[in-house]
Amino acid sequence: MKRRIKEQSIIFYSVAKWVFLSVIVGCLVGASTAIFLKALNWSSDTAGLHTHYFLLLPFALFLSALIIKFFAPDAEGHGTEKVIEAIHKNDGIIRVAVVPVKLVATIITIALGGSAGKEGPCAQIGAGIASTFARLFRFDAHDRKKLVICGISAGFASVFGTPIAGAIFGVEVLFVGSILYDVLLPSFIAGVISYNVSSMLGIRYFHHALTMPFNFSAIFFYQILISGVFFGLCSFLLIEVLNIGKKVSERIKIWKPLKGLLGGAVLIIVALLFSSDYLGLGLNTIQSSLSGQSLPWYAFILKSFTTSITLNFGGSGGIVTPIFFVGSSAGNIFAQALHLDIILFSALGFVGLLAGAANTPIAASIMAIELFGPQIAPYAALVCVISFLMTGHRSVYPSQILAFKKSKLIDIELGKEIEKTKPNI
Repeated sequence: MKRRIKEQSIIFYSVAKWVFLSVIVGCLVGASTAIFLKALNWSSDTAGLHTHYFLLLPFALFLSALIIKFFAPDAEGHGTEKVIEAIHKNDGIIRVAVVPVKLVATIITIALGGSAGKEGPCAQIGAGIASTFARLFRFDAHDRKKLVICGISAGFASVFGTPIAGAIFGVEVLFVGSILYDVLLPSFIAGVISYNVSSMLGIRYFHHALTMPFNFSAIFFYQILISGVFFGLCSFLLIEVLNIGKKVSERIKIWKPLKGLLGGAVLIIVALLFSSDYLGLGLNTIQSSLSGQSLPWYAFILKSFTTSITLNFGGSGGIVTPIFFVGSSAGNIFAQALHLDIILFSALGFVGLLAGAANTPIAASIMAIELFGPQIAPYAALVCVISFLMTGHRSVYPSQILAFKKSKLIDIELGKEIEKTKPNI
């Protein structure tokens, strides 16, 4: 009996401890995210007043790369990837300088037309704040990593207004095929608190509840399954385009900030030849797709290209917002080709690409419910899992640890980072 009482007392202490800590992290990250989003919105609106604002892209990518190189090299890339790397390789230690540097570099990149997302900086800002807090109070490596994961969850939850999906994303994104259950409680709390704090500070979120009836049939079921396969292939394409962009950038042996001038020039050409819709966050195009408007067949391919150029040639930002663009536009094209409901399949592509490209089918399925309503739940879950499997053993986050094989017929080493594993077929 005494052992049982002692066990329950220890568990109660642990729960109380992490409730307290995750509330603090949620408050700090929610406030920081709100500041970042307000600054990003203001700068984007200001730049958007000028029709050809994107002509400053070479300067934007050059300045972004320069700031990161001299003040915080850890802030390079698309944010979440660096946090995953810090958790797996550096016991969750993230330098405090990363937070302001990432914030400034991302605002410069996106406001002037760089194709990047806003969640990566929020995840890195959240993780950086949590890491600094943990080091300030001398937490051990285990608790520090847990707190950093809470920071990722809080950042993701407050940037998209999806507290549950954000919490799950923070614990699901670290490993492919495994979830850290011991971080679920603090991640949920941090996500909910962060979302509510940023909401109280005036941040408004996109939600698009689907109201059309879903008439289930055998044909409709097979259309859902086929779309999942298609979104998995689109995830594969996005990852490969990002990898090709990285290899091309590495082969250009010049000073990194100068690569920004080259990348910016390429993006200007794209905008002049096609449209500036493929620059920046692309939120208007995402909303158009989810409203049923038809997009060009090449939209998801072109967005993959501009994102690869931005992130591999000096730009700073996240990858998830471009994933949403690629996914919704891919769903849009899929629906047009087969004469299906554009709104439904744009929504399914929105979450299906996240599941495949980031290897987060559970978080993506929950996000579908939070953003589009409960009616889409069973179809989104099917699409997300199929897309996740079809993408194979690759990811937009190469530092993810591979914890299971997506097929027993593929011989691949587990327990290593995705970028260091090669399937033996």
